[in-house]
Formats: sequence, structure tokens, C-alpha cells
Amino acid sequence: VQLQAYGGGLVQAGGSPRLSCAASGSTFSLTVMGWFRQAPGKQRELVAERWRGGSTNYADSVKGRFTIFRDNAKNTVYLQMNSLKPEDAAVYYCNARASVPGSVVGYWGQGTQVTVSS
Repeated sequence: VQLQAYGGGLVQAGGSPRLSCAASGSTFSLTVMGWFRQAPGKQRELVAERWRGGSTNYADSVKGRFTIFRDNAKNTVYLQMNSLKPEDAAVYYCNARASVPGSVVGYWGQGTQVTVSS
């Protein structure tokens, strides 16, 4: 599985950028797709994820502001970010996980920088 992320860049505080992540390869095996982020000096953290069945999970810090949704036909997951805050600045990484017999395999896309100007 390969993940290609798009979006990010310099955004004003309060802005609404959208990130997208396109999966290719053996996408039928993917059970969850989502986004993590890592700010300088901090650990990588989960931002949002969407499971194959449609359930979602969000970090408390983004609940009510970010929305994750998926276009199954395009094997693409999107992260709509609203009301962006300076603390949202980070490198955002697309993530996907696949269940294989006896294990879970994780995949990462290249990071995309989100910089927030106040």
C-alpha cells in the first residue's frame, strides 16, 4: 500500500485547509485510514481516523473543528480542518492500517507541513 498526501502549507489562523491522502495498491486490506501529526519537540499524535465501517475517532483537541471523511471510490481520505489554531501547526502524516492473519500492518504517507500564521 502506498499513501500520497496532498494539501497543507501556510494557512492563517481561523482558516479551513483540507488535507487529502490517496491510497494505492492493496487497499482492500485496509481497515482504517487517518491522520497523525507531529509538532517540533513533540511526539506524533493521532488527529483523526476513520474505520472501514464508518466509525471515526478524533483527538480531543480537534473535536468539533476537524472532520475526516473518505471517498471509497477514490481510496482517498480527507481531513477538513476548520477554525485552525496556531497549536495545530505540525507535520501531518497520513496513516493506514491493514489486518493480516495474526497481525496489523501500518503504512505511512509522506508528511505534509501545516503552518499557521496568526
